[in-house]
Amino acid sequence: MTKKLLFLFDTDPVPSVFDTVVGYDGGADNIIGYGGVTPENVGALVDGCIYTRGPKEKQYTAIFVGGGSMTAGEAVFKAVKKRYFSNFRVSTMLDSNGSNTTAAAGVALLAKAAPLKGKKAVVLAGTGPVGMRAAAMLNIEGAEVAITSREKARADAAARAIEERFGFAPTPIEAVDNAARAEAVKGAQIVFAAGAIGVPLLDEKDWQNDPTIELIADCNAQPPLGVGGVEATDKAKERHGKIVIGALGLGGLKLKLHRECIGKLFDSADQLFDCENIYAQAKELA
Repeated sequence: MTKKLLFLFDTDPVPSVFDTVVGYDGGADNIIGYGGVTPENVGALVDGCIYTRGPKEKQYTAIFVGGGSMTAGEAVFKAVKKRYFSNFRVSTMLDSNGSNTTAAAGVALLAKAAPLKGKKAVVLAGTGPVGMRAAAMLNIEGAEVAITSREKARADAAARAIEERFGFAPTPIEAVDNAARAEAVKGAQIVFAAGAIGVPLLDEKDWQNDPTIELIADCNAQPPLGVGGVEATDKAKERHGKIVIGALGLGGLKLKLHRECIGKLFDSADQLFDCENIYAQAKELA
């Protein structure tokens, strides 16, 4: 039987252990990881994937592009796709920093809890990989999206990058501290916290009595959490009259989604998994 080979192209110096484990759990027989992958050096790696197996066996070779930077991952993903031609291609997935699968799980669970169309959404720490993808997925659901950053220049740059990739520009907001972020979420119905591990973004007092906020998702599982008053295990739990989702509450769906997408890579040799179809898969699983 032809082995299912998953090649992990990581933009960080060392390939991700997390992505390796989930790759095996998703059905790969062997995972070969490369660190420090760039658009300049990825060509030879891609050639090794597309020239070694016949047409009927190519579906058992797949590529996963990861690493901590979504910008770097997108550049490598683009370079990989550019190398393909005719039937010389293999299925490929982009999930830098788990951004597509994490954001998809969070937004899919919010959409399951309540319609998002026409609602105002604020993505706290929206300039990172998860935040940028969450902004895109909230837009897919028809929400009016804003992203925050401690630096206006970073918020502006992220908004431009999102517009270039998805054709819409979220409103960039400078929010240097919790007080500023509390001001930023006023009038919003949806709050999506996508900050780094252990970085608090919003105090409980700043949302618990807010008459507008309806839905909250927090991607940070390590104390202190991103949103005060939300427990990591919350999964569409009502707190202070709001529906809240914690990092572990969405984590189960994230892992299931990640594994599901890995498995589907081996169904054929011509699939590309990125934001839109990963989110569509998340909605089915949710």
